[in-house]
Amino acid sequence: MVEKSLWMQKVEQDPGHSHWYVERFRSMARAGDDLVGEARLVDAMAPRGAHILDAGCGPGRHGGYLARQGHRVVGVDVDPVLIEAAEQDHPGPQWLVGDLAELDLPARGITEPFDVILAAGNVMTFLAPSTRVQVLSRLLAHLAPRGRAVIGFGADRGYPFDRFLADAARAGLAPDLLLSTWDLRPFTDDSDFLVAILRAA
Repeated sequence: MVEKSLWMQKVEQDPGHSHWYVERFRSMARAGDDLVGEARLVDAMAPRGAHILDAGCGPGRHGGYLARQGHRVVGVDVDPVLIEAAEQDHPGPQWLVGDLAELDLPARGITEPFDVILAAGNVMTFLAPSTRVQVLSRLLAHLAPRGRAVIGFGADRGYPFDRFLADAARAGLAPDLLLSTWDLRPFTDDSDFLVAILRAA
C-alpha cells in the first residue's frame, strides 16, 4: 500500500485545511494577485492546443488558465475538496481525484500522452518521501516522446535540490533547463527555489 502523502496527513490532522487552502486562493484572486506565473511559463513552452497534465493541481488555477489559452488539460489531485473547487472555479479541464504515486490515466480512459506535465505549488514536497521516485516515474510514463515535465518547489521544504535531481535521474528524467524562478532567472548554487524542466533521459 502506498504511504499517504504529507498533504493528506495534514488534512487528517486538520479537516478544515483543504477548505482554508481553497479560500486562500479565491481571496487572492479577488484581490487581483498574479496566480498563474507558473502556467504562463508552460503556455510559452507548449504548442497550441497541447495536451497538458496539471499534476497535483490543487484548486485548479494553473490548469484553468492553460485551458483558457486553448490547451487540452487534465488535472489530478489526491484531495477531493481541491478537485471540487477546481470544477467549480475553472470549468473546462478534466479534473480527477488520484494519487500521483499510482497515476495510471490510460486505465481511466486518457490514453494520449502529455506534451507538458506541470507540478507547481511545492507538489513534490507534499508527497510521502518514500513515493518521490515512484511519482517521478509515473510522470515520465505519461510524457510524450518529446514531452517535458516542469517541476518547481522551494529550498526550505525538506527536499534538497540535489536529492530531487538524483531522484529524477533514478526515475529516468534528465534536466533540459534549471531555473530559480518561474520568470526565467537562472538557477545558481545559492538559489532558494528550483524550477526544473525535465525530459526523458
